[in-house]
Amino acid sequence: MSHVLTVNAGSSTIKFAVFEDDTCLVSGNAERIGSAHACLTIAAGEGAAERAALPPEGLHDHAGAMAAILSELGARLGHVRIDAVGHRIVHGGLFYDRPTGITPEVIARLESLSPFAPLHQPHNLAGVRAAMAAFPDAMQMACFDTAFHRNHPFVNDTFALPRAYYDKGVRRYGFHGLSYEYISGELARVAPLLHAGRVVVAHLGNGASMCGLLNGRSIASTMGFSALDGLPMGTRSGQIDPGVLLYLLQQEGMSGDEIADLLYRRSGLLGMSGLTNDMRELEASDRQSARDAIEYFVFRIRRELGGLAAALGGLDALVFCGGIGENSRLVRRRVCVNLDWIGIELDEGRNAENAFEISTRHSRVRVLVIPTQEDLVIARAANAMLSRGGAS
Repeated sequence: MSHVLTVNAGSSTIKFAVFEDDTCLVSGNAERIGSAHACLTIAAGEGAAERAALPPEGLHDHAGAMAAILSELGARLGHVRIDAVGHRIVHGGLFYDRPTGITPEVIARLESLSPFAPLHQPHNLAGVRAAMAAFPDAMQMACFDTAFHRNHPFVNDTFALPRAYYDKGVRRYGFHGLSYEYISGELARVAPLLHAGRVVVAHLGNGASMCGLLNGRSIASTMGFSALDGLPMGTRSGQIDPGVLLYLLQQEGMSGDEIADLLYRRSGLLGMSGLTNDMRELEASDRQSARDAIEYFVFRIRRELGGLAAALGGLDALVFCGGIGENSRLVRRRVCVNLDWIGIELDEGRNAENAFEISTRHSRVRVLVIPTQEDLVIARAANAMLSRGGAS
């Protein structure tokens, strides 16, 4: 059987998993790469994660993290040969609307997109280079967070700027596409009538967005040109009046780098609460600022839900996924309360149980909780490419 390593490299993390077909053999996460608090956790199959012992130098950079991951995988799966490495790449731009094999030419194109995703793309590519060095004989493949949204109607992709900017690539791309692709596939498997209908998926986590699906395909997304737009996130601002940015630039004298740091790293739940970007800690806090951050987060979800339902021409189902969507009973309840006007009636007991379906049997709109598996989407794409002989 073919064995695929999936790699999801962020600014200070590398999430990874080894699959044999659809079966996960090992998974783990290297966190806080480059800091004194770096750690590597790893789990076999469905077992509990355990912290791995690290060499004295720790996870000093992405190459060091990949070396530590390789060492741990070798200890656990010494007999397994990695046939392919599948990478999550945040931005595929106008170049890629489907998975593709990675070549020097592909890397050069992806590097040219770094200005579109400055805090994601370089780290994704660092993971690619580290994996290429570690597995020189394996097929390397990229899956793109933007690809699932590439066939939006024009009005959902454009900004009201001169058309020349749209032609240059200044348009709404949408992100979290691997998560939405998985949810779409699961709906086709377990609820085909819903898959054929009008569904809003709320991917709620440290990164958060929502997507409107019609017949399983993306029609509109809350994220736009960058991964900053739409919902507030753990540390990202979400939707903001462009006039605020002009004010910060012209009146506060902030540089572009300072504004980027503010919007990407010091805003969202963290910035509003002044406490944390972790929803669990916010829910446990008695600070008013924590309550305000949760209230705004919920308010924006409800507002975007109405807009996406309008774009879809109605609503048949709402699906929660992502770390917050899958685990926060409070957020789900507060999103769904008093939404009978749109057809949602929440079953409080089933919501408290984290059930698959948390709406009542009388609810006109079904509300589901489906854990997302982006790494499985990548593994399946890599296996499909291997079966075609590695063709892009």
